[in-house]
Parts: sequence; C-alpha cells; structure tokens
Amino acid sequence: MLEAANNNELPPIPGKRYFTIGEVSDLCGVKPHVLRYWEQEFPQLKPVKRRGNRRYYQRHDVIMIRQIRSLLYEHGFTIGGARQKLAGGEAKEDVSHSKQIIKQMISELEDVLEILKR
Repeated sequence: MLEAANNNELPPIPGKRYFTIGEVSDLCGVKPHVLRYWEQEFPQLKPVKRRGNRRYYQRHDVIMIRQIRSLLYEHGFTIGGARQKLAGGEAKEDVSHSKQIIKQMISELEDVLEILKR
C-alpha cells in the first residue's frame, strides 16, 4: 500500500515495542485526535490501553496507520472506502506488512552499517 516515494517522507519506525500516541503522530504525520477518530472507524486499529486509558501502539499499528494515511490522503479514498479496502485485502495486507517491515529492516541495517564503517 505504501509506495516507496510516500514512505521516504515519513521517518523510519524505531525498533521499540510500544509507542505513545504522540510518537505515532510524529511517525505518521497525523494529529493525535485523528488517530483517536481512526480507532473508532477502523477495527484493525486496537492500541493497548493501560493505566489512565493511555494508548500504546505497537509496530503493526504504526504500519496500519501509515497504510490508512496513504489510502486517505494520497489515494483519495473515503473512510468507508479505505475500511473496505483494508477489510477486503487481508492477504494483500499481510504481504504489504511484510514488505514494509523488510524495507524498514533494510533501512535500519544500512544505518547500522554506516555507523560501523566510521
């Protein structure tokens, strides 16, 4: 779903297990109130809620949010259309997730390689 050109505009996803809503907002280029709204509209988004109803997103949530953002902002889908596209393409979604994770790992490994060369 995320094309390489669009992905380069967004910062790489750090190798953490959980992300706060503020961190996800920065990583995905979307305001926190939009993320809370998308949680209501997209059943795939289920951040872990802890003490005080604080949201903690996992890596797969961040990738899903980037896909939703791409569908809505770059491909012109409506909320309903994006929901159908994501629900209808479970197999495509898995492949897309895998490709996104592989691209992210390659980027992180290239960064490590550059550090080691110094």
